[in-house]
Amino acid sequence: MPELPEVETTRRELLPYVTGRTITGVDVEWAGTVRHPSPETFKAGLKGKRILDIGRRGKYMIFHLDSGEKLIIHMKMSGSLLVQPPSDGRFVRAVIHLDKGAIYFRDPRKFGKMWLVADENEVVGKIGPDPLETGFTLATMKKLLGSRQTPIKVVITDQNIMSGVGNMYADEALYEARIHPLKPAGSLTDTELLRLYNATRRILQAGIVDKGASIENYVRPNGEPGEAHYAFKVAHQKKATCAVCGGPVVRIVVRGRGTYICPKCQKAPKETK
Repeated sequence: MPELPEVETTRRELLPYVTGRTITGVDVEWAGTVRHPSPETFKAGLKGKRILDIGRRGKYMIFHLDSGEKLIIHMKMSGSLLVQPPSDGRFVRAVIHLDKGAIYFRDPRKFGKMWLVADENEVVGKIGPDPLETGFTLATMKKLLGSRQTPIKVVITDQNIMSGVGNMYADEALYEARIHPLKPAGSLTDTELLRLYNATRRILQAGIVDKGASIENYVRPNGEPGEAHYAFKVAHQKKATCAVCGGPVVRIVVRGRGTYICPKCQKAPKETK
């Protein structure tokens, strides 16, 4: 959290506020938020720059500046980018002042990061392809999974393999595709692979339509929550029943991550039974 739908929602909703605006100053309230360069150089480097556009790679937002430089922001687990100061006034780690308005980075857990770089590939060059980007085909996903014996959930949430998918949307996609999260990635049949490819893209697109999921700290730039979590069938559904078979949704742990499944619809591979 936030994952691809939350980041894409934030990007789209920030665009009308920031496009063409000039950065007049930056307050860094917690130095650890700035990964590169130093906080003082970061502040000086942004001042006077005009924001031309905002792009996205996986979970990273990329602000294109008129200098050719890129301001890159990763909200990590608890971050939100707001166009008004938060009502409680707490956890603001940085403020980017504009010639009209400001962007407030609220981040309770202090995991979020910012970079100012000449080349965006310095930060995002090694992450995997985005499931919603042009050119991400079924063949792309098959190649990424290869013959890996790592559990499928671990593979599709590894940002160096495939970017943008995190814990929640992986649970939802695997449930829709009827694949157990512990199944080795390279053992998926062609039919399972097709189901997972379609489910992943559909779940992410639906999450964007519903403005992201406000499970914990995420809110949209205007401070309002997203609604994607209301459509979740298994993710964070601690007392739910499966919409297909009526059985209970249960929580298991996959490589240290809480994971929600329907054990009847998502059959465990033999070695995990």
